[in-house]
Amino acid sequence: MKQILETLQPLGRALMLPIAVLPVAGLLLRLGQPDLLNIAFVSAAGDALFSHLGLLFAIGVATGYAKDGNGAAALAGIVCFLVSTEAGKSLLAVPDTIGAGLDKDQAALAVAAWKAKAVARLDVPIGIASGLIGGGFYNRFSAIKLPAYLAFFGGRRFVPIVSGLAGLAIAVIVGVGFPHISAGVDALSHGIAGAGSFGLFAFGLLNRVLLVTGLHHILNNVFWFVQGDYNGATGDLRRFFAGDPSAGAFMAGFFPVMMFGLPAACLAIYRAALPERRQAVGGLLFSLALTSLLTGVTEPIEYSFMFLAPALYVVHAVLTGVAMVVMDLLGVKLGFGFSAGLFDYVLNFGKATKPLLLIPVGLVYFALYYGIFSWAIRRFDLKTPGREAEAPVVADAGAVAPSSRGEAFARALGGSANLVEIGACTTRLRLIVADQGVVDDAALKALGAHGILRPSERALQVVLGPIADVVAVEIRDATARGGVTAPAAPAAAPISAATVALQPAALAALGGAANVRAVSAHDNRLRVELGNPAEVDGDALLGLGLRGLARPSTNVVHLLGDTTVLATLRG
Repeated sequence: MKQILETLQPLGRALMLPIAVLPVAGLLLRLGQPDLLNIAFVSAAGDALFSHLGLLFAIGVATGYAKDGNGAAALAGIVCFLVSTEAGKSLLAVPDTIGAGLDKDQAALAVAAWKAKAVARLDVPIGIASGLIGGGFYNRFSAIKLPAYLAFFGGRRFVPIVSGLAGLAIAVIVGVGFPHISAGVDALSHGIAGAGSFGLFAFGLLNRVLLVTGLHHILNNVFWFVQGDYNGATGDLRRFFAGDPSAGAFMAGFFPVMMFGLPAACLAIYRAALPERRQAVGGLLFSLALTSLLTGVTEPIEYSFMFLAPALYVVHAVLTGVAMVVMDLLGVKLGFGFSAGLFDYVLNFGKATKPLLLIPVGLVYFALYYGIFSWAIRRFDLKTPGREAEAPVVADAGAVAPSSRGEAFARALGGSANLVEIGACTTRLRLIVADQGVVDDAALKALGAHGILRPSERALQVVLGPIADVVAVEIRDATARGGVTAPAAPAAAPISAATVALQPAALAALGGAANVRAVSAHDNRLRVELGNPAEVDGDALLGLGLRGLARPSTNVVHLLGDTTVLATLRG
C-alpha cells in the first residue's frame, strides 16, 4: 500500500498545476457576464479556459509529472492530447440520425459538431492521460541516445515523438470504444445521482479522509470534471459555471466547513491555549482561520490536529459529509473556481441557488466545531498549539529571507543528496527522499511547517500553506547551486546487538538476534545492520509503536520513532 501511495503522490501533485488555472477562469467568466460587468470579451476569455480544460490538464500534468518540469514534457503532453482527440474523432461511429435531412454541407457541420461534443465529454480524462504520458515519457526517454544518423531526434526531442505514437493508441481506445466508455460515464453519473444523500455524504467524507495522503485531488476530478452532462459541459464544477441549475451539490457542502467550522476550531484552540501562550499562538491561528475563511485553504488547520487527535479528525470528516447532505436537502447549490471561501462565495453569488441559507447553516457549524473542539481539547488534554509542555520554536516560513529559505529547508530535509524528487501542490511540499532518518522534523517545524506526513518509506509531505510551491522552487534552486548538506549529527558509537537489551519482540521482528549485526542510536531512530533483510517483519515492528521504517541500503534498516518508543525497544 505504501508503495502505491508513493507512486500516486506525483499524480496528486501534478493535478494541482492545471487546477490552479481555475480561479482566473472563474473570475473572468463571472466578471464578464451580464449580471456583473457585462463585458462579453472578458466572459469569453474565461469560457475559453473552461472549454479547453483537457488541453490545460495535458500541459499541466505533463509539466508537474516531469522530474524537472521541462518544457519538452509539456510539448509531449500537447502532442499526445491533440493526436488522441483529433485522430479519435475520425474513428467515431456517428449515428445515422445526425445530419439526416440536411444538405451535404450542413450535414458535415452537424457530424463535426457531434464528434466534437462526444470527445469533449472525455477531454479531462484524455488530458490527464496525455499529461501522464508526456511527463512519464520525459522521465524515461529524455536522455535516450539514438544512432548517429538519427541523433538529432534523440534526447528530449524524442519525447514528443513517442508521445504522439502513444496518442494514437489512446485515439483507437476513444474512437472504437466510445460507445462503451460513454455508457460507463453515464452509468457513473446516474449511479452517483441515484445514490442521493449517501453519495454526497461519502464524497465529503472521503474527500477529507484522502486529504491525509494528498490523493483527494484524484477523487475531486471525477466529480468536478467528469460526472454529469449539461449542454456539453461535464462535471459538477463546469456544469455550475455553464448554468446548470442542478450543479453545485458536490461543492456547496464545503462552504459551511471552510468558512465557519474550521475558523471556529481555530478559536477553540486559541481559547484552550495556556494564558501565557495565547499571544504567541494567536497570530498564527488568526492567519490560518482567515486563510480558511477567505480562500478555503484548510490543510494547515487540519494538520494541527490530524495526527494529534485522529478521532477529532474523523469527526471533522463526518461533519463534512453531513454538510454536503444538509446543503443538498435545503436545495442550496454553490460553486467555486478555487475553493469554498468567501471570495468564491461572493463572486458566484449570482449563479448560486439559495446562497443565503449558507449563513444559518454556517452559524450552526461554527457552534458545532467550537463546542466539539473545546470539549475534546480539555477533556483529553490534547497538546494543540499553545498547550505543549514546552513552547516549540515555530517560525513563519514566509518571513524567512527567500535567499536563505530554500537552503534552510534543503538542510532540514537532509541535504541535496537526500532529495530525490522535489515538488509541491497547493499547500504542501511533496518530496521523495533517500533516507527519512536524516530529515530533521524539528527544524522543518521551526521553519514554519504545520505538519509532516510520510505516506511511504521514501515519500515525504511537508504542509506549509499557500507558499509551498514557491518554497519548492527555492529548494530546487538551492540544491542546483550545490553544496547543501545536512547538519552534522552527533556521532553515536555502534552498539553490538549482543550488548543492547533489545526487547525480545523487537529482536524477533528483526529476524532474531543472530540476524542483527550492529545497532547504533541516532536522533529519533535506531540504525540496524542486518544479515538477511528478508527476515525482517515490518508489520511487527510498526506494531511496536514505531513511526515508520526506512531502508537506505539493502542490509540496513532505520527504526523511526520518538524517544520513548525507541528507549522501550532498547529495554
